[in-house]
Amino acid sequence: MAVKTGRVALVRGGSSGTTQDKRWLALALLAAAQFVVVLDAAIVNVALPSIGHALDFSQDNLTWVVNAYTLTFGGFLLLGGRMADLIGRRAMFISGLILFAFASLAGGLAQSDTWLIVARAIQGVGAALVSPAALAIVTNIFTDGAERNKALGVWGAVAGSGGAAGVLFGGMLTHWAGWEWVLFVNVPIGLAAAAIAPRLLPESRNEGERHFDIAGAVSITAGLSLLVYALVDANNVGWASAQTIGLIAAAVALMAAFVAIELSTRSPLVPFPGIFRIRTISAINVAAVLIAMALFSMFFFISLYMQQVLGYDALKAGISYLPLAGGIIVSAGLASSLVTRFGFKLVLIVGLLLTAGGLVWFSQVSVGGSYLGDILFLSLLAAVGLGFAFVSMTVAAVSGVEPHESGLASGLINTSQQIGGALGLAILASVANSRTDHAMTAAHGNPHALPNALTEGFQTAFSVGAGFALLGALLGFLLISGRASREHAEAAQRGELDPVAVAA
Repeated sequence: MAVKTGRVALVRGGSSGTTQDKRWLALALLAAAQFVVVLDAAIVNVALPSIGHALDFSQDNLTWVVNAYTLTFGGFLLLGGRMADLIGRRAMFISGLILFAFASLAGGLAQSDTWLIVARAIQGVGAALVSPAALAIVTNIFTDGAERNKALGVWGAVAGSGGAAGVLFGGMLTHWAGWEWVLFVNVPIGLAAAAIAPRLLPESRNEGERHFDIAGAVSITAGLSLLVYALVDANNVGWASAQTIGLIAAAVALMAAFVAIELSTRSPLVPFPGIFRIRTISAINVAAVLIAMALFSMFFFISLYMQQVLGYDALKAGISYLPLAGGIIVSAGLASSLVTRFGFKLVLIVGLLLTAGGLVWFSQVSVGGSYLGDILFLSLLAAVGLGFAFVSMTVAAVSGVEPHESGLASGLINTSQQIGGALGLAILASVANSRTDHAMTAAHGNPHALPNALTEGFQTAFSVGAGFALLGALLGFLLISGRASREHAEAAQRGELDPVAVAA
C-alpha cells in the first residue's frame, strides 16, 4: 500500500520495504551501482591507445570514447531524475541497470569507431536512469543529520574514487583480457544488481501528473554535443572557421531553446527558479561543473602521459593509479566527519585548493619523468583534495531539499558533474592538441620530437585544469552560504536538521 509522506508515495509490499537492518545493505547496492556508472567514464582511459589502434581512431577523436558517454549521461540525467520521481525510483534504477548492461555488451562487440561511440552514448542513457534514482533512494532511506552525512560520505567516496579505480581496472582488464573487457565486465554486474534490487530497495515515487519533458532533454543534450564537437574539432578546422562558428552558434541556439522549453512547459526538467531558490544548491552545482572539468581531464591526460611518453603498458599504467584511488577513499571517509564538524563549505574549499595544487604540480611533468617524481606524490595530494571536494559537494547538493525534490536535486548534481567533465575534456583536449601541434611544427615534424611535444600539451592542459579548480574554490567561497554550512554542521551534530532552512 502507499504511505504518504508529504508529496512522496512510499510503495511498500512484500520484501520491498527497507528495514533498519537492510538500509546499509541497500546503501551498499546503490553505491556499487553508482561506482560502476562513475567508473565507466574513466575505465576506458587506459584502454584508449588499444581502442584507437583496434578501431582506427584519430588522436583528436579518441575523446569521443569518453564524451559520448558523459554527454548523454549528463544530458539525460534530469529526465532520469524526473522519471524516477514520478514513475518510481526503484523501477528506474532497475531499468537503467538493464539498459546499461546491454549497451556495454554492444560496446564490447564494436567493430568500428562509430559503433563504439553509439554504444557508449546508450550506456550514458542507462547511467542517467540509474544515478539520480540511486541517490534519491539514499536520501529517502536515511534521515538528515550525522547518519545521512555518513551515508553520503560513502556515496562521495564512491563518486570520487570511481574515476581512479576505473583507470586501475581498465589497465588490468586491457592487459589481461583485451580492451573489450572494460565494457563486457559491466554486463554481469549490472544484471546481478538489477536482480537483487527488489529484495533490498523500497519503491517510492511522487504523486501527481506524469508528464516528461523529452523535448528539453533532447535539446540540452544536442546543444552540449554540438558545443563539445565544435571545441574538439576546432583545432583541425580553425577557431575562426565557418564550421566552428556555425556549430557554436547552433549549440547556443539549442541551449536557448532548452531554457525557453523549461519556462513554457507544464512539467519542466529544471523549474526556474524552483529548486534554485536555495542559494547553496545553485552554488554547489556551479562548483560541481568546475570540479569535474578538472577531474575528468586529469585522468585522461595522466593515462596518456604514462603510456605515450613514459612508455608504460596498460597494466602498469592502471596499477599506477592505485595510490590515487586509495587516497580518495581514505580522504572521503575523513571528509564525512569533517563536514559534520565544520560544515560543507570549508571542506569543499580546502578540497578544491588541494586539487588545484596537485594539478599545478602535474603541470611540471617532464619527458624523462619517473613514477616517484612525477606521479605518486602529485596523485596523493590530488586524492585528498578530490575526496574532500566530492563528499562535501554531495552533502551540500541534497541538503535542504524536500523529499519530493530529491530526484531533481540528485539529477542536477550528477548533470553538473557529467557536463562539466565533457566540457572540460573538450576544452583541455583542444588546448593540449593545439600546443602539441605547435611544438611539432616548430620541430619540423621530426617524429623524435613527439614525446616532447606531447608533454608540452599535457603540461598546458594540467595548468588550465588547475585554473578550473581554483575558480571553483573562489566561487564556492563567494556564493555558498557560510551560515547554511554552519547550521548544517550544528544540526548534524544534534542529529536533526530542518530540511529547508539549512540550505536557504
